[in-house]
Amino acid sequence: MSAANAPVSRLQPVLGLLSLPLRLRKLGGGPMIAAIVLIIIVIAAALAPLYIPHDPLAINAIYRLKGPSEMFLLGTDAYGRDLFSRVVMGGRVSLFIGVGAAVVSVSLGLAIGLVSGFFRVADSIIMRIMDSLMAIPSILLAIALVALNGPSLWSVIAAITLPEIPRVVRLVRSVVLTVREEPYVEAAVALGSSMPKILWQHLMPNTLAPLTVQGTYICASAILTEAILSFLGAGVSTEIPTWGNIMAEGRLYFQIKPSLIFWPGLMLSLCILSINLLGDTARDLLDPRLRKREA
Repeated sequence: MSAANAPVSRLQPVLGLLSLPLRLRKLGGGPMIAAIVLIIIVIAAALAPLYIPHDPLAINAIYRLKGPSEMFLLGTDAYGRDLFSRVVMGGRVSLFIGVGAAVVSVSLGLAIGLVSGFFRVADSIIMRIMDSLMAIPSILLAIALVALNGPSLWSVIAAITLPEIPRVVRLVRSVVLTVREEPYVEAAVALGSSMPKILWQHLMPNTLAPLTVQGTYICASAILTEAILSFLGAGVSTEIPTWGNIMAEGRLYFQIKPSLIFWPGLMLSLCILSINLLGDTARDLLDPRLRKREA
């Protein structure tokens, strides 16, 4: 590979990410609908304090288990709290947990995977640790961590993040093992470039495309895992509205008021479905073989 082609090779993953929105338009209505639904959910959750009609934590026994009305759009729960306000505010917390877990796990997994894939001495030690973590069921590990640290928002994020890090490490390591044999990487090593520069400028850009796809799956999985933990009573504090907490509290009254589970469950399903569909679309768009066929 010539010196002129080396920079182009390093920039190809970045250019693929930048062209993703334009190429998304060519895939039909499914991805576009998923993107619109997800944007609506994110905006509605982000701006929730500006328009929700009631305090989602305000308890009023007089209005408990009321049906939909002008005062309460979706009715109330067993404590007289406005269900619409709780579902919308619950989206803020659930999305924060999903995005937070994805960002932390991808960042830590990227750093560890780069070191593991490039340095042969550290590879065996790091991967044995990662294999040990992957041998533990993620839900059981999350429950144990939450039980150890107490039910808090950050405990749940840490409990969800830890089982995801080994998967990101293995993904980054597999990419680095391939890329480090490329001529431009060998040339950088021969010219005496520092290890941080090689990792940052030559190896890390090649991991952006697969990490983008993996990040969407982690985000969706984290939102679902939080709902499972909350439903089992091992999630965030019940005072904090999340989709999982709302469904966990509503399961006792499901026979007389199914909407207590239906509405948060619907929002949870739409959010996870949209994220997973966009993740599948990103995987197809960022596939080098697909780009070659389109060219």
